Amino acid sequence: MLKIGHRGAKGFVAENTLESFQKALDLGVDAVELDVHVCASGELVVFHDFTVDRMTNGSGEVHKLTLSQLKKLKVSNKFEIPTLDEVFDLIDRKCWINVELKGHETAQPTVELLEKYISEKGWQNDDFIVSSFQKEELERVHALNPNINLGILTQASVEQALEWADQLSAKAIHPHFSLLTEENCIEAQEKGYQIFTWTVNHEEDVHRLQHYKINGIISDFPDRL
Repeated sequence: MLKIGHRGAKGFVAENTLESFQKALDLGVDAVELDVHVCASGELVVFHDFTVDRMTNGSGEVHKLTLSQLKKLKVSNKFEIPTLDEVFDLIDRKCWINVELKGHETAQPTVELLEKYISEKGWQNDDFIVSSFQKEELERVHALNPNINLGILTQASVEQALEWADQLSAKAIHPHFSLLTEENCIEAQEKGYQIFTWTVNHEEDVHRLQHYKINGIISDFPDRL
């Protein structure tokens, strides 16, 4: 079962920072999960929330701030907001990357960046999986490049995730761990889908999910897996 660091190693270092992704690598993860938005100047930035208020010393919506403005902010009074290509360069194929399309209109620039790393830097499609709760963003990715691996995120229904996975020829479903049962895990795997579940931090939940023989767990504490 693969160990996937949630927003890097969120339990140890401020989420979605280069330092958090480096900590995840130091802990020996198989993959990292991160979130992307398009900022006002057009770059893809790695940040979870739609506003910077919770995690930084600033305020405002991510998509209304330029990269220059975002770079001046401090995450947890210490760290910088990274761009997606900065994270790619840090990871450098040491593990694979789950890119969650969090903001609107993220599909096209994300596809363009993935294609750049594949064509110019020797990366492969299996170095990435693109996930989202937003079906329209996943549909756009699939239309732009059907070779990109897709993951269907859900907090509501494994059945709905499987339905979308069928429609989009996805590689995986990414359900919240509370939705998983032995039966729906078997159903998903019999249909050929991998299962990457989130966000699992407690030992008893890890043991239960190991019994289901899922493919990977996304955790704030990947060293616990």
